[in-house]
Amino acid sequence: MKFLTRARGMALLAAALGSVIFVLLGLPLPLLLGPMLGCLAFALGGVRLEGMGLLGVVMRTILGVAIGTSITPELVRDLPGYAPTLILIPVFIGLIGFTCYPFFRRVMGFDHPTAFYSAMPGGLQDMLIFGEEAGGDVRAMSLIHATRVLVIVTVAPFLLTLFYDIDLTAPPGQHVGDIPWHEIALMIASGIIGWKIAERLKIFGASIIGPMVLTAILSLTGLIEHRPPAEMIWAAQFFIGLAVGANYSGITTREIRVDVGAGLAFSLILAAISLAFIEVVLLFSPAEPLDVMLSFLPGGQGEMVVVALVSGADIAFVVTHHLLRVFTVIIFAPLFARLMDRPNRGP
Repeated sequence: MKFLTRARGMALLAAALGSVIFVLLGLPLPLLLGPMLGCLAFALGGVRLEGMGLLGVVMRTILGVAIGTSITPELVRDLPGYAPTLILIPVFIGLIGFTCYPFFRRVMGFDHPTAFYSAMPGGLQDMLIFGEEAGGDVRAMSLIHATRVLVIVTVAPFLLTLFYDIDLTAPPGQHVGDIPWHEIALMIASGIIGWKIAERLKIFGASIIGPMVLTAILSLTGLIEHRPPAEMIWAAQFFIGLAVGANYSGITTREIRVDVGAGLAFSLILAAISLAFIEVVLLFSPAEPLDVMLSFLPGGQGEMVVVALVSGADIAFVVTHHLLRVFTVIIFAPLFARLMDRPNRGP
């Protein structure tokens, strides 16, 4: 099968143009938001786009490696201190579910599986898999979750720039020439090997979780002492942004009105819940406001990792909360979906 199809070539062009515009305008996260919004603009213009397939997955392994390098003996020592906010993650998920499921079901008129898995703040791919197995509308769920990620990941950097005066155009780490070559080789190897092992074990989010675990082992043993170079993080940002924007390819007027409209409303509801929850958490949590904010904004796992990396937040703190959110949804969402669907099926 040909890798560089016309649709992928157009996606690359759209992502590149978006990046250039963001760089020239000095906007935050130019290599994440630029590709994302560039592809969105092309898709809304009727241009057929396609994600990068295997290459896109490989790029996500870089984020797993970046997370793994942040898992140090100091983190293990500090982990019990995360408990006061970690125990609130299930409450946070439940609040979102009980608020947003009725919106999708009763206000927007989606069927039960589509409404339920659209309301769950889990990983996009995981929710699509569960929703499809339950008989939901995959296209609608894809557009709703893509819109959730797009809105949250677009708005968050501007909030960080406004309230925390953080420079989100700065390099997200050391340059490749400043990191020992053997560590870079270990990072690449642990990314690919960790991904394949996790994939073989059928672990959700294998391209991030597998590299994270394997790299964490290397970090805890002292074999890796640096984060991935800025160039690798930039590449990951570019292809992740492209993938989010490409989800809108082939969108119709009805889908914009119904599915994207539902996604935008969902994002506003999420923002209200998240910001209120963040304010409550900050009343008793000793964690930094920046870390709490990024931990309770339910954007995509990979996208929020990028924001945390570039903003200088405590990536271990942020990632631990997002991993617990995603794992909690993956474990309990199918169970609750079946329990809620029983009354609809009758005796």
